[in-house]
Amino acid sequence: MDLLLPQILLLLGTAVLAVVAFQRLHIPSSLGYLLAGVILGPYTAGPVIEEAPIRTLAELGIVFLLFSIGLGFSPQQIRALRNQVLGLGAGQVVLTTLVVALAAWLAGLPVAVAFVVGAVFAQSSTTIISRQLAEQREESSVHGRLATTISVFQDVTAVPFVVVIPALAAAAGTGALAGALGWAVAKAALAFLLVFAVGRWVLRPLFHLVAERRSAEAFTLSVLFVSLIAAWTTNSLGLSMAFGAFLVGMMLGETEFRQQVESSIRPFKDVLIGLFFVGVGMLFDPRSILQIWHWALLGALGLLLVKIVLVVPLARLSGVEPLTAWRTALIVAVGGEFGFALLAIALGAGVVSTHIGQIVLTAVLFSMIIATFLIRYNREVAGLFVRRASQDQEWSAQSPGGVGAGPLGDHVIICGYGRIGQSVGHFLEEEKIPFVALDLDAAKVYQARNAGEPVFYGNAAEPDILEAAGIDRAKLLVISHADTHEALRVLHTARYLRPDLPIMVRTPDESRVEALKAAGASEVIPETLEAGLMIASQALVLMNVPLSRVVRRVQEQRISRYPLLRELPVDEVPAAETFRPQAPQLLRPVLLGPGSRAVGRTLGEMALNEIVITALVREGQRQLMPSGEVRLEVGDALMLFGAPDDLQTAERALLG
Repeated sequence: MDLLLPQILLLLGTAVLAVVAFQRLHIPSSLGYLLAGVILGPYTAGPVIEEAPIRTLAELGIVFLLFSIGLGFSPQQIRALRNQVLGLGAGQVVLTTLVVALAAWLAGLPVAVAFVVGAVFAQSSTTIISRQLAEQREESSVHGRLATTISVFQDVTAVPFVVVIPALAAAAGTGALAGALGWAVAKAALAFLLVFAVGRWVLRPLFHLVAERRSAEAFTLSVLFVSLIAAWTTNSLGLSMAFGAFLVGMMLGETEFRQQVESSIRPFKDVLIGLFFVGVGMLFDPRSILQIWHWALLGALGLLLVKIVLVVPLARLSGVEPLTAWRTALIVAVGGEFGFALLAIALGAGVVSTHIGQIVLTAVLFSMIIATFLIRYNREVAGLFVRRASQDQEWSAQSPGGVGAGPLGDHVIICGYGRIGQSVGHFLEEEKIPFVALDLDAAKVYQARNAGEPVFYGNAAEPDILEAAGIDRAKLLVISHADTHEALRVLHTARYLRPDLPIMVRTPDESRVEALKAAGASEVIPETLEAGLMIASQALVLMNVPLSRVVRRVQEQRISRYPLLRELPVDEVPAAETFRPQAPQLLRPVLLGPGSRAVGRTLGEMALNEIVITALVREGQRQLMPSGEVRLEVGDALMLFGAPDDLQTAERALLG
């Protein structure tokens, strides 16, 4: 005990200093833990801590890492992902493993060792990817979300490696290898069925019973017990402890207790995963770099190159645009911390020798350093391989609604094209004011584009998206969605690009008005204020208060809240007879197909009396407020404006 306590203090102190220093430099904390392990390892001068306790804790770190991954991927979520990233994520892992393993085997490594090297190189660092994208404000971009999803999905596809790698140690030849792998797969299936059955009939009642006690201590103990008993079960079957933890985490991810389980396990998980990285760092021998640096650098460059070359065509086959495919490939090319976990399992099982382990470990570290710059400058690097002309033409081409050819100018940028954004766009269009709208709802953008509206898919918090939308030439920016957090990010980006641009922001309530104004909003419109004014005005009308007085009251409140209205004298209020309550009005595009009832008829013949047809799009040309004499053709897109019930009736009349 006298010796153990100073070692623990030394370990914690070194880890704290390394992690804090790395965080200040915006470097992932995992690399700080690795440095702490190198400093305290047996291969460097200075203090050395015992490896045996650290290895035990590191193995528990892998257990809780897989447990937390399992929590985030229930069977339903994995099935839901199959159409999104199954082909791309699994294809990248499988092909990278095969290509790298083949190259390693041709270089003279045994089959089992070559397979481990391929599996390690196939992983990407979710931590590095997610944190650096967040720093660059690209986590909500198309390439950012795709890369993050692929990296997380890789963690799931790595689970079979956790099962297979320990079995490789027992295999001597090809026949023995096939038998060992088959037996490992059979035991994994048995473990899955066992944990699945327990999860269905035991876990949920157990956690219900514990939750009824309302004891955080009992709940945390139950989580620890369940995760460790599952790890012990699979270990007893000759499988990895981490595999059992993943299975039970996946079962708990289906229950209503997932969020609380994740919260309870997080402190243990973070500390133990940190100790796992410390253990990996202790395996690293800096003295060996002089002998292996060329092999490690070659391995790092091979890792990056193979992933990029494989991900780009896979992404293109999935329907991703060329520029996005390259940016995604550059991001996921980084080596991963889960590769360290697989390498640690292989070293512990004796599959990989210490010398080969040093080369692979150093190669992954080199790839992390190089890929950090690839992620930061992914747009510039991708631009070297993809011409930006097609993207620039998409934004600068002739825009419908009165905007002439060439780049936009003196226009309005609308961030969010929901009901509020559509209403703003409708009013701007009526006044012949050009606008561009941005939204992250692909279905909404598709509908609007079919109706000939200047709506594009893009995250307005990204500087390059706002630049493409012409923020340097815009006269106004309107943030019309209700996400205050995203609104703040858009404000910071817009103010950086255009400090003088007027910006209007919608917010659900008045609690964030000051924060939005401090971030640079010129005007903030709280929904609760407007709703309150409408309710109050209707109440006064029902109480027989003269309508002119009601309008004056509403106008006084608005002038007191909105600085831009203070220049309007109170006497210049709308006439009383213009104040009428209206039902909600919506915009809806309708595309006429070959079997549509309206084809061959004029708009006047359709008698859509309750609906306003604001625009007709034919062969890419947009005509505002078409007359009743226009005869409709196949492929015409009509933009309808009216109440929801009337829109539904009109759509049935047009389409049949």
